[in-house]
Amino acid sequence: MTLSVPTTALCPEFTVCGQITVDDVAVLARQGYRSIINNRPDGEGGPGQPSSAALQAAAEALGLRYVHFPVPNLMLSAEQVAAYQAQCAALPHPIVAFCRSGGRASALFQACGGQVGCATPEA
Repeated sequence: MTLSVPTTALCPEFTVCGQITVDDVAVLARQGYRSIINNRPDGEGGPGQPSSAALQAAAEALGLRYVHFPVPNLMLSAEQVAAYQAQCAALPHPIVAFCRSGGRASALFQACGGQVGCATPEA
């Protein structure tokens, strides 16, 4: 099985992509990711978008860490950026972050200056 969306590695420990499916969670686990960050608000894509709860359940069943950090637009506050950077530093790496297309996940990475704690923390 392959991932349903393309990925873009922004550094060796942080990758972004568009909306994943519940089945994609197992693919990401097999690819070696240890954490998933969902930057998409629930329901943004209508009824076809998997819920954060469903993705979290799939991730946790496979031993992955999962964080729902919804960002509705690219108007990022300093508080959001600081919280995101702290969250990334605390998660086991490598991390994959997603939103509808990967744009907001990339913007958050860039807003953090590419500093997401790229030393692999213990789980």
